Amino acid sequence: MTNHLIRDWMTPKPIVVSPNTPLRDAYWLMINNKVRRLPVMEKERLVGIITLEDLRRAEPPAGICLDLVRITDMLSRMTVHQVMTRDPKTITPDAPLIEAARLMFELKISALPVVEGSQLVGIITESDIFRAFVKMEEEKRAQTP
Repeated sequence: MTNHLIRDWMTPKPIVVSPNTPLRDAYWLMINNKVRRLPVMEKERLVGIITLEDLRRAEPPAGICLDLVRITDMLSRMTVHQVMTRDPKTITPDAPLIEAARLMFELKISALPVVEGSQLVGIITESDIFRAFVKMEEEKRAQTP
């Protein structure tokens, strides 16, 4: 995994949202595109990341008795800015894949936006790392007599 670079396994040009995106729109973007994380961009600048788990935690805490209409109304007015992780940890496309795996493990996060200079160029997720690991293991086994 040390010779493999982020750029070989990342998802280029990820779907992004702005901080002002309503939570319901971010949710449907994730569901419709089968992704669990969205980088948050403001004027070409990465300002955060929002995950499906962030959206799930945006629900009112257990024990608060709100009727369905009030919950729906409250969530419809919330934006990505209110629940995103600000200034997310990033990685460069030329970093070794093992570095992303180590960072994600140490920080207990599931994805890293990939930046080149100040430009967002991709996203690397735990699924990408699993995919790389499986592929490398299969290649190694194919070479073993």
